[in-house]
Amino acid sequence: MMKMVLIVEQLCVAAKSGKDILKGVSFSLPDGEVRVIMGPNGSGKSTLALTLAGSPDFLVKSGRATFDGVDLLSLTPDERARRGLFLAFQKQVEIPGVPLRDMIWEAYRARWSGPSRPSMIDFRKKLSATANFLSLPEAFLERGVNEGFSGGEAKKSEILQMFMLQPKLAILDEVDSGLDVDSLKVVADAIRRFVEGGSSALIITHHFNLLNYVEPDVVYVMKGGKIVDEGDINLAKIIETEGYSRWGVE
Repeated sequence: MMKMVLIVEQLCVAAKSGKDILKGVSFSLPDGEVRVIMGPNGSGKSTLALTLAGSPDFLVKSGRATFDGVDLLSLTPDERARRGLFLAFQKQVEIPGVPLRDMIWEAYRARWSGPSRPSMIDFRKKLSATANFLSLPEAFLERGVNEGFSGGEAKKSEILQMFMLQPKLAILDEVDSGLDVDSLKVVADAIRRFVEGGSSALIITHHFNLLNYVEPDVVYVMKGGKIVDEGDINLAKIIETEGYSRWGVE
C-alpha cells in the first residue's frame, strides 16, 4: 500500500474579503510521485498552494489536510517548512541586500538544527555544486534574493533552494513560467532527480512543455475551486490541444 505524504479532504477556503475560492478540494499525493494540477485562470490553483504552505491571506473554512501523518492546518508556516513542505512561489519577492547564499544558509540551518547539522564548509560545497548543476554562476549566489533576477533566474533560484533543503514535498507553482528551452530542460532534470531521491512534487502549470520532460503519475483538472477530473499524461495532452472546453470553459 502506498504511503501518502499529503492527503487533502473537502478543503474549503475563502479570501480575506470573504469570497469563497476553494469549494471542497480533495486529492492525495504518495511518496515519490509527481502529480500535476492544471486548470483555467481563477480556478484556485495558487490559492491551494498558498493555503497548504500556511499563507495568512486565506481562511480555511472547513476540510482537512494531512502532511506526513500530521494535521497540516494546525501547524504554523514555519513548522510546515521545518517538517519538509516547500513552496516555489508563482511570483517571487525581492529581498534587496540579502545575498541568496545567506538566505539559503539560514533556511538550511533551521531545517537541520542540532549537532547533526552539516558544517558551513559542507554547505558551501553542496551549494556550489548544485548551482553548477543548474547552470548558475558562483557570482549569482552573492546577489540579493530575486533582486533584478530574470524570470528564468528566479525559477532556477527556487529549484536551487528546493535541492538544498531536500523537503519531503515540493509544491511548484508555475515553475516553468518564463523559462527558455534550455532552462526548462535543466529544471525538469532537477525535478526528476529530486523525486528519484524519494521526495514528492506537486506541480501547478498552465502548459504542457514541462511535462514533455517530467511525466506525471497523475494529472488533476481544477475548475471553480474543485478538482473536476483526473487522469494520466494524456489528459494534459488533451488540455494542450483543446483547452478546457470539455469542462465547460471557453
